[in-house]
Amino acid sequence: MLLRHIDPNHPREAEATSESLYWNRRQALSAMLAAGLLPQAVRAQSSGARLPAKRTRNLDEALTSFDSVTHYNNFYEFGTGKEDPARNAGTLRTRPWTLRIDGAVARPQTIDIDRLTHLFPLEERVYRHRCVETWSMVIPWVGFPLAALLRLVEPLAKARYVAFETLHDPRQMPGQRGQALQWPYVEGLRLDEAMHPLTLLTLGVYGQVLPNQNGAPVRLVIPWKYGFKSIKSITRITLTDHQPPTSWNRSAPDEYGFFANVNPTVDHPRWSQARERRVGDFLPRATLPYNGYGAEVAGLYRGMDLRHWF
Repeated sequence: MLLRHIDPNHPREAEATSESLYWNRRQALSAMLAAGLLPQAVRAQSSGARLPAKRTRNLDEALTSFDSVTHYNNFYEFGTGKEDPARNAGTLRTRPWTLRIDGAVARPQTIDIDRLTHLFPLEERVYRHRCVETWSMVIPWVGFPLAALLRLVEPLAKARYVAFETLHDPRQMPGQRGQALQWPYVEGLRLDEAMHPLTLLTLGVYGQVLPNQNGAPVRLVIPWKYGFKSIKSITRITLTDHQPPTSWNRSAPDEYGFFANVNPTVDHPRWSQARERRVGDFLPRATLPYNGYGAEVAGLYRGMDLRHWF
């Protein structure tokens, strides 16, 4: 995994575009898009429609700017550089798109992505987002609890884990033509982690449909875990009785554990996890256990050796 240092000249939150100017900018971009005046890379992050959602969780912290959220991220299917996804994700076609939920369930289903918004009420939740590379963001996601979808398919008694799989199509995802990881990208959670009310199946960000580079059309967000657990562009969810493989654990098991809980006392083999740098800030801050969500999730891991089960 590449490690990059944040440029001290990176815009601060105080320099972010105001809300009114931001929305005017979105309208202007939409008009340019309709007129065919935008390049492909810009289209990838500007063509999303608005998603009505009720805010159900907020943080008393400044939001990371929209431009940072959509132009500084990891999505290896479109390149290993932080700016590569925004530059390359215009090749991804997000319609038609279906999500298959199967495995140890009573009612396996294949659901059209647009039907999800009719089945489940959308919420806006502002979450801290922590990357194992020591950078972090505060992001307003739009989605619904994954638990609602899992209850719909009725997990069987033997179901203990939930496996996730990303689209595999090297024609649309040029990064899959290389060997950065074994494709398709896969992730996994314990069933109790997947059913936790903080675990969000996400369809949007900043009030609009997810841009391609942020995991369109549907991704996972788990705020107490490192960002690589938040699998993007999901096509399949499978419930199983055994622990599923995960991409980064399979690639480097000594660096990336299955659980991936934010733990400042467990260093990555190549750097400390004790501090983080919020994108848009210059000075680092202390990393919080479970990314600050310990009061809500620490009970899931009671009795576990979190140095061994990292």
